[in-house]
Amino acid sequence: KSYFAVRAISVAAGPDKKMRIQLNGKPIFLLGPLDQGFWPDGLYSAPTDDALKSDIEVTKLLGFNFIRKHVKVEPARWYYWCDRLGVAVFQDMPSGDRSAPEHSKQKAEIIRTAESTSDFDAELKAMIDSRRQFPCIVAWVPFNEGWGQFDTVRIANWVKSYDPTRLVDPASGWNDFPVGDMHDIHDYPGPSAPKAEAKRASVLGEFGGLGLPIPGHLWVDTKKNWGYRRFTNRDALTEAYLKLAAKLRPLVTSHLSAAVYTQTTDCETEVNGLMTYDRELIKMDVAKIHAANTELVHLLDSQNAK
Repeated sequence: KSYFAVRAISVAAGPDKKMRIQLNGKPIFLLGPLDQGFWPDGLYSAPTDDALKSDIEVTKLLGFNFIRKHVKVEPARWYYWCDRLGVAVFQDMPSGDRSAPEHSKQKAEIIRTAESTSDFDAELKAMIDSRRQFPCIVAWVPFNEGWGQFDTVRIANWVKSYDPTRLVDPASGWNDFPVGDMHDIHDYPGPSAPKAEAKRASVLGEFGGLGLPIPGHLWVDTKKNWGYRRFTNRDALTEAYLKLAAKLRPLVTSHLSAAVYTQTTDCETEVNGLMTYDRELIKMDVAKIHAANTELVHLLDSQNAK
């Protein structure tokens, strides 16, 4: 037995003439967490299938409608649950090799050896081949923040030709090249948006990173943990997130197509998760976050109805 889904993902001008990501021909705003998929007991391996499912269920509980799977390829069951639960996915290619300079005015890339280039090309193809049957995946992301970034134009064009059923986010953050389906920036805590373009959608590939260390749920001592901003209690953390959500509203109504909040869970020394690393606590007020996120993902509904 198996299953299938019928859906179209594209970038096109909406009723407001702005280039937007569209699902089945209608503009959609994608809002979701950066998901590294780390576990304190198994690192890259989740303890159970139910655990894989639970992270996605919490993502939906908080009002998000998509996930950026960050520099990791999950077991097939994770994508199965995204399909069944109804969550869109941007799938990163795992990073490797050296890093290109950050925010380079020359749009710098690294030069890989022939062996490194061959390995990357083969592994990128293998990732697409092994996961392309899952309709939840709506975009491939070859590079993250310059890490191993090379031949961006060639690779983005190859991915688009190899799998034209999905979007291509050529480089999430840092060094953008005029290729692919979107211009993706990172801004901590943000939010902000790339300028509207004539052919590509605007994406905020990472923002937020609001940290709250909770004793008893940490990987290391409290003093060694970090977030882009640190808070001391749940209420303050929730209020800070709501302020970021309020700043997102005019960006969405203007032209922003997607935003990725850092991150689903704490990850070792990083304490900027929506949940603790052990998944025992959701660190913000669920009802308030759900309401704010739901409002954001439905901001374009009135536009679609016209």
